[in-house]
Amino acid sequence: MSIDIQVNRKKFVLMDNFLLTIVGPTAVGKTGLAIELAQYYKTEIISADSRQLYHEMELGTAKPDKNELAAVPHHFINSHSIFDEVSAGRFEKMALTTIGKLFKTKKLLIMVGGSGLYIDAVTSGFAEIPEVDAGIRSKLNEQLEEEGLEKLTDYLKRVDPAYFAMVDLNNPQRVVRALEVYEGTGIAYSHWRKPVAGKRDFQTIRIGLELDKAKLYERIDRRMDSMIEAGLFGEAEKLFEYRHLNALQTVGYREIFGYLEGLYEREECIRLLKRNSRRYAKRQMTWFKKDGSIRWFAPDDCEGVINYVMTVTS
Repeated sequence: MSIDIQVNRKKFVLMDNFLLTIVGPTAVGKTGLAIELAQYYKTEIISADSRQLYHEMELGTAKPDKNELAAVPHHFINSHSIFDEVSAGRFEKMALTTIGKLFKTKKLLIMVGGSGLYIDAVTSGFAEIPEVDAGIRSKLNEQLEEEGLEKLTDYLKRVDPAYFAMVDLNNPQRVVRALEVYEGTGIAYSHWRKPVAGKRDFQTIRIGLELDKAKLYERIDRRMDSMIEAGLFGEAEKLFEYRHLNALQTVGYREIFGYLEGLYEREECIRLLKRNSRRYAKRQMTWFKKDGSIRWFAPDDCEGVINYVMTVTS
């Protein structure tokens, strides 16, 4: 990949360490821009995607392909197994360790991903959630089995509308987690997820990528068609026996697991894959748009991003 970019200054010198975060909805073009920028700055990429970590999940997570991975060094792609429990808190510790090492030789690093919680954990940190009685989770799981997920999501909407607006409401583990924290602490889960003033040895530059909704949804549908053509159904079938694992409670696999369980036909499964991916993109944008420090760009505006970085670092 060659880069021909005109910037406002001939010499680019950084006195401090900077972490450039690139966020945005699925399929918007984050990977391509991140690689262009990493090549321009001669730096490395930290992936902040809660599913691209897992090496067993290849097709359904839209990972960079082998050529993209070879173009610049990436971290936290295929670094873990679906049998590993990786929370935002654990990712924060791992990523900060890696970032600290990389800053010994780089002045600017790039963090890219659609998992807003992971990016916020690294850049700001989170309040530590107190221990919650395990019996609360057991009670909620029993309620889930007996009454269904809709009852729990209605409950969540009443007690924590902020989290309800952004959580994947089809993911029972996340709904149960939010409710157990609420019942165990008396405080909404969304409160505990707010960034705290964690000390960081770097400055953060936040940019976001956005597209017209119709164009983004078209990209999402095309990407899903490509995933299916590449063998997504077969990959999901190999993972079917592990469908209870938290890593697999995600769009792109959960719908196919339902098809494999005989809940609907393949055609309906594909419709759900596309619809739920679009809904996921909408939730991502809801999360990112609440952060007023993010500067928004078109995904092909590499030059604009570089000039913006210069203005905020000079």
